[in-house]
Amino acid sequence: MRIAFISDLHGNIHALTSVRRFLAEQIVSQVVVVGDLVGYGASPGPVIDFVRREDWKVGLGSSDLRVALSFGERAGRKGVADQVLQWTQGTLLPEQLEYLRRLPTGGRLMTPVGRVRYFHGSPHDPEGRVDLMAPEAELETLADSMGARVLVVGGTHVPFTRTVGDTVFVDPGSVGLSLNHEPGADVAIVDCSGRRPKVSLHKVPYDYSSSAFDIMAWNLPPVIADVIRSGKME
Repeated sequence: MRIAFISDLHGNIHALTSVRRFLAEQIVSQVVVVGDLVGYGASPGPVIDFVRREDWKVGLGSSDLRVALSFGERAGRKGVADQVLQWTQGTLLPEQLEYLRRLPTGGRLMTPVGRVRYFHGSPHDPEGRVDLMAPEAELETLADSMGARVLVVGGTHVPFTRTVGDTVFVDPGSVGLSLNHEPGADVAIVDCSGRRPKVSLHKVPYDYSSSAFDIMAWNLPPVIADVIRSGKME
């Protein structure tokens, strides 16, 4: 049983279609999206429709939450993310917004190696954060409370994996706006078929020049195009 985890799609349809082609060549039982379908990228509606057609499991991300519940721009802030989320709210169709509103905050899967839990930020708050560099005791306590052999979180845009005790912690990185200093889309595949879960992290190339062009064509903040091209935030 091999499960593909992707996260932080952020409205980047070019990256997502390349990831789908990559996954078609892999032997995976299931694909799980760990939140943030929208935000930053210029194609939030097509990304939502794509994921719905694929019928992948999806958890609610922080950007999804703010768009779906019309949080809009945070008081006193006019950052890049706030600008794009406000634009996204005016772009999505009512049925696409309703899809985001109905997303669960996370989920669980039973596998041969034990329970897999996934959520975007923290167990009950998509806008929270689990520090995967935290002391081992802290992560062990979290894993025990959730009964998880594999715990998958998103939000950092940097792929990462760490084993603490009997639990493997995974951040798949970002499909749409990777920040590990290399352009491309991030994918994590967790092999749950053996005695212990095994994680492989992948960087999938895609036409990031077209993604950057879309940002500029919609008059979205040009810094997003720069990040897509470089894989890093200056």
